[in-house]
Amino acid sequence: MARSMTAFGRAADVINGREILCEIRSVNNRYLDASVKISRAYGALEERAKAYLSQKGVSRGKVDVNISVNVLCDAAAGVKLDPVYAAGYIAALRELRDAFGLPDDISTMRVAQNKDVFVFTHGEEDEDAVWADVKTVYDRALDAFLARRETEGENLKRDLTEKKNELEKLTCAVEARAAVYTAEYRAKLEARLRTVLEDNRIALDEQRILTECAIFADKTAVDEELVRLRSHFKAFDEIFASGEPVGRKLDFLIQEMNRETNTIGSKCSDAQTAATVVEMKCLLEKIREQVQNLE
Repeated sequence: MARSMTAFGRAADVINGREILCEIRSVNNRYLDASVKISRAYGALEERAKAYLSQKGVSRGKVDVNISVNVLCDAAAGVKLDPVYAAGYIAALRELRDAFGLPDDISTMRVAQNKDVFVFTHGEEDEDAVWADVKTVYDRALDAFLARRETEGENLKRDLTEKKNELEKLTCAVEARAAVYTAEYRAKLEARLRTVLEDNRIALDEQRILTECAIFADKTAVDEELVRLRSHFKAFDEIFASGEPVGRKLDFLIQEMNRETNTIGSKCSDAQTAATVVEMKCLLEKIREQVQNLE
């Protein structure tokens, strides 16, 4: 399954007197790096929300989840001061004032702007029941998030497949040219030798020409590299058809394709083949960059 690592999903609803908002966004990352922030009173649900990402099949990307839970009607709700945090915060403000000679404008309202000095309390709640409500909205946000990933992934798949098909055409061009330039080398070698030998009235040794051509053909043979490249092209299609996350596998496969292409380039002494290899390497670099976006 081709899924992009860049996506966004959002859902909101009011359930059982709770206003719940979920937002999920992600960018590229080598592994899954999930961060969940939830309203302070429901911090115990963070680990559940993080684990649920993996359960839904999210395997790569830097994923940020924000969940807001606002109780609309709770007779037992209240606000208390967190005296330890407040004392530390005020002490830090005074230290800042003294260190830099700042105006002393520390006041009740200024300190109160930092909401962390307060603890918001609710009536006794069943954690499982709250999670069930949050999960209902979370599921909808995740559905939108994953749908976006899949849509972007399909676009990337089409682009990558087109580039892979172009690589296959260039590989065929290398193969066709390989059959020609050995014969061209023989013709050039024979012409040079004839010129030199005729000037010196020496008979042309056909066996020596055959030997030189065989040595040249062996040094420039790219049959094995072409076979491995075609095997990689087949694996490319199989990875997309597997139904599993494709990013890591494709990343490794592109490295192997690049290795074979470099070997072909190092063996060839033909300008036309060298130009084709340059095109192949440019395409592989474009593919590599696009693969970095896939989960």
